Amino acid sequence: MVYVMQAILHVSASKADLLDTLTDQRLAKAYQPLYDCERCTNRKEKGHRRYFSDGGGADDPVEKDLDIVATYTDTSGNIRINTVKYGDLSDSWVWENPTDQNHDNSNDSVTLKDSFLPTMRPEDNDEVRGDKHFSEEGRIQNQLTSPINPVKLKRRMLRQQRKDERTAELIQQDKETENLIQVAAIELSKEFDTTAKGKYSIWRREYQNANSGSTLKLMRDQIIMAKAYASIAKSKNKTSLYDTLMKRAKESQRAIGESSTDTQLHSSALERAKAMGHTLSIAKDQLYDCATMARKLRAMLQTAEEKVIAQKKKSTFLTQVAAKTVPRQLHCLPLQLATDYFLEGHENKELPNKEKLEDPSLYHYALFSDNVLATSVVVNSAVLHAKEPEKHVFHIVTDKLNFAAMKMWFILNPPADATIQIENVDEFKWLNSSYCSVLRQLESARIKEYYFRANHPSSLSAGSDNLKYRNPKYLSMLNHLRFYLPEVYPKLEKILFLDDDIVVQKDLTPLWSVDLRGMVNGAVETCKESFHRFDKYLNFSNPKISKNFDPNACGWAFGMNIFDLKEWRKRDITGIYHHWQDLNEDRTLWKLGSLPPGLITFYNLTYPLDRSWHVLGLGYDPALNQTEIENAAVIHYNGNNKPWLDLAVSKYKLYWSKFVQFDNPYMRLCNIIQ
Repeated sequence: MVYVMQAILHVSASKADLLDTLTDQRLAKAYQPLYDCERCTNRKEKGHRRYFSDGGGADDPVEKDLDIVATYTDTSGNIRINTVKYGDLSDSWVWENPTDQNHDNSNDSVTLKDSFLPTMRPEDNDEVRGDKHFSEEGRIQNQLTSPINPVKLKRRMLRQQRKDERTAELIQQDKETENLIQVAAIELSKEFDTTAKGKYSIWRREYQNANSGSTLKLMRDQIIMAKAYASIAKSKNKTSLYDTLMKRAKESQRAIGESSTDTQLHSSALERAKAMGHTLSIAKDQLYDCATMARKLRAMLQTAEEKVIAQKKKSTFLTQVAAKTVPRQLHCLPLQLATDYFLEGHENKELPNKEKLEDPSLYHYALFSDNVLATSVVVNSAVLHAKEPEKHVFHIVTDKLNFAAMKMWFILNPPADATIQIENVDEFKWLNSSYCSVLRQLESARIKEYYFRANHPSSLSAGSDNLKYRNPKYLSMLNHLRFYLPEVYPKLEKILFLDDDIVVQKDLTPLWSVDLRGMVNGAVETCKESFHRFDKYLNFSNPKISKNFDPNACGWAFGMNIFDLKEWRKRDITGIYHHWQDLNEDRTLWKLGSLPPGLITFYNLTYPLDRSWHVLGLGYDPALNQTEIENAAVIHYNGNNKPWLDLAVSKYKLYWSKFVQFDNPYMRLCNIIQ
């Protein structure tokens, strides 16, 4: 570390005139202007030159031979004296008192200041201890101030002021940051879990918190390592160690059982873990080899991954089976209703308000379903939230198997003031294979082979990825009847289409006032970033798709759609649907289902509704925003986890079940309980 010290140089001369001459010459040499402008500098130098007009040159030989005694204080506080030749001084030495008027004395004192410690060749390095007060007093007495330009001085003051302000600002910022850190640390400490965290290392045993899951995790890790070492021990013919490891693994597995937390573990679990740890320590000492262990663990990991994949396929298959299977209670309900329908002779009974069925001034709903219970929930929830239920007309279409049960339910449980129409899709004589492309395809041998051939790739092999497209609903004409709305209701102008797995939570009449701006379909878009866009549903490797559609086009949802039937007829939407269905007879453009052809048919003809009208995902996503669900006009249980199945997401089931008439005699008879 370099210390810049101010040295007091006592220059002695034998004659006064020699000192005067030397002083003037040195001042002329050391003078440097302190002014920035050229004119100011020239003006000042003129007066300064007059002061030195009688001086000698800087290279005066007398000046070079002068001995200069430098007195200074070192870092430890000691006073030191050094003697140097005047000619050995560096150019950075500057005179501080060029105007000293006391040069008549033979022994004059001159003060010099250097910004850096000079490199000296001392001829004498005597250490002298003196009074520090005396040194400071002599320095102050001999130090004279050189003339400084006022502008320069003002600049120095402003610079110093800015430095001080900046320093204060940084100090304040540091204090604020420190305060924020302290507050954050306090808040973090409040949330800090002081319970012991699980340690999963099998090479050391540590005390664990009985309420955490660390012991369970440790035991599971021990079992994995025991199996790995057992395999290595067997390959090296260490039979005794192999038997011990497998024995410990079985004991630990029995102690774990079906436990999911430490509190559920058997009382002997901790002892088993300690015994296993001791055995693993022995195995480590005898068998541990990094490369061998790495290979074994990789092999075990690969085997585990294969098992996981197989289990996922099995789970997918079982989920689809559960989704397709009708629960016994739901199978009982239509059977009981149909039986009483024929026993009580309701075949010729008509539902009331028949004159409202074709009134375009009313609010008409289309609902196509073979599920009596689900249909009743949709109607009940919609009527309950309608401001004028007498203006609402529900057109329900079902198949011949469930027609009697559906009609019997609404004969016995008519919604308040609303109008109900029940129709049988098999009685639509115009809907035949010669007119309907999808009906013709569903009757083809290729489709029957795809669905019913015994040796077709099953869910547990290559065809498992497309399991959901083998749902029986895709074989039902009810799923495709939505593309024939103008034919089913020729006198209506607007109709609201609803799926049977939705629940209405608000009055839906404002939907009939929405300006679709020339579009045919009003629906809620489902795309989020890269999800649910056209490339998810359509095969863009086929040029027929890639040339006509944008893969990044936003998808939308069936389930709650407002259709302008006048615009539908004008644009021949059903004809567009038939065209693309004929092109997809070999199922190369999209898989089976109604959404992909819907995206194609209504491409650039769909008006996006506000998302609050229709919230989807309650049939598969357990992490939906609760506020969005509660504020939605319609919630949709799309997916396999339907609310009437045991697969239902429990926290979403209440939104549906509160519209079920559990006190109905048929519900109690079939043991359908909440």
